Amino acid sequence: MDIARSIVLFGLAGLAEIGGGYLMWQWLREGRPVWVGIVGAIVVVLYGIIPTLQPATLDFGRVYAAYGGAFIVLSLLWGWLVD
Repeated sequence: MDIARSIVLFGLAGLAEIGGGYLMWQWLREGRPVWVGIVGAIVVVLYGIIPTLQPATLDFGRVYAAYGGAFIVLSLLWGWLVD
């Protein structure tokens, strides 16, 4: 169960990090309305919270090291499918 939970949380964290950053980019670089930037900022804050939901038996460094690999895959998929 912990592995499935971790995978879901990695996916959510990746979407929050990439999606929030994308929304900030859209606001600052593409001239989207300020509310897009505010939503992006909120989503990036959620990215900071989501990893704390990982199982208590895991250490911060190990969680972020594993998340790094998930982030790379999610970034490539985002670039291919969204941007």
